Amino acid sequence: MYLLDQVRRVVVIGFGKAGAAMSQGVEQVLGARIDAGWVNVKYDHLLPLQMIRLHEAGHPLLDENTLVGTRHILRLLDDLNENDMVICLISGGGSALLELPVEGVSLADLRATTEVMLGCGATINELNTLRKHLSQVKGGQLARRANGALVISLILSDVIGSPLDMIASGPTTPDTGTFADALEIVRRYGVFDALPQTVRHHLLAGEAGDIPDTPKAGDPIFERVQNVVIADNTLACEAAMRKAQAEGFHSMLLSSFVQGEAREIAKIFGAMAREILNSDRPLPRPACILAGGETTVTLHGKGKGGRNQEMALAAALELAGLPSAAFLSGGTDGTDGPTDAAGAYADGTTLARAMSLGLSARSFLAENDSYHFFESLGDLLLTGPTHTNVNDIMILLVK
Repeated sequence: MYLLDQVRRVVVIGFGKAGAAMSQGVEQVLGARIDAGWVNVKYDHLLPLQMIRLHEAGHPLLDENTLVGTRHILRLLDDLNENDMVICLISGGGSALLELPVEGVSLADLRATTEVMLGCGATINELNTLRKHLSQVKGGQLARRANGALVISLILSDVIGSPLDMIASGPTTPDTGTFADALEIVRRYGVFDALPQTVRHHLLAGEAGDIPDTPKAGDPIFERVQNVVIADNTLACEAAMRKAQAEGFHSMLLSSFVQGEAREIAKIFGAMAREILNSDRPLPRPACILAGGETTVTLHGKGKGGRNQEMALAAALELAGLPSAAFLSGGTDGTDGPTDAAGAYADGTTLARAMSLGLSARSFLAENDSYHFFESLGDLLLTGPTHTNVNDIMILLVK
């Protein structure tokens, strides 16, 4: 319990794709008790607000507006002391929407680093480990800037298992990663030499102990910080399962911890569809199998798409000719990769319909060009911004 009559100032800060909707919720509760507020959101993610200012910036590749917005947040924190309260709204996308690089590393260097890591198939956790060690605000470092004020972080998790230090790169949480961990990741993927020279130099200096690491558990800066996860992928999947049950489907949540190469995960759903059609296992028809998580795509071609669209394209190959089987994969934020689609839909007729248009699913998959494949069929999942972000949801229906 927090007694607002004992608080001098209430300041709201935030960053992430769900920042606008979360800000609306805070305003509904606190109203004019909010003294100041600044929240960084992705472009085209604005909602009407009274007390909190929304600032648009780039995602997934940060831009100059990210740095501008981050500096505004830091200026708000610089005016606080132990008599003040900070409500920090954190959601998926926050890693790109809150950033101030370390001395010597430029915005272009950070963008190039992110592109290298996204292209090599690194997981979001691995990318965030690297980001935290190139930042002045990630990995618990934002908490230090609060000057002893009470910090309450309300978090929508877009990271599997909701590890606090990985969600939006853990700006108000003790960091469990080190410079050595960041270097191990880039070396394991064989991309160390592809990183900008400034980034390589900084990581090596950190590994050698020439630069302090991010703050760890036990650091006094976290004594007045509370981090609370208020929504995650499991909650979304369970809600989808209840809806499927209400529609008459026998339903089960397979897992909310799905990771791996998108096109390989698709094979699992194809196998489950065949099992249900052949033996009514693990559920009798009509069946709905749900899963959640976040897959990755290793780029081999030069097409356009995202992990959910690529999974749907690979699933189309697995479901070809199967009666009454359909698959949908989508990002809960309404955006899949660098596209305006949330994901895509495939069923047992997808390949046949594509062939009638002269489209080869395998060729599009080889080029990582799932967007144009499904655009031609009219089977993209187009939701627009959803103002939330709790990973991806995959749905297999078999009637």
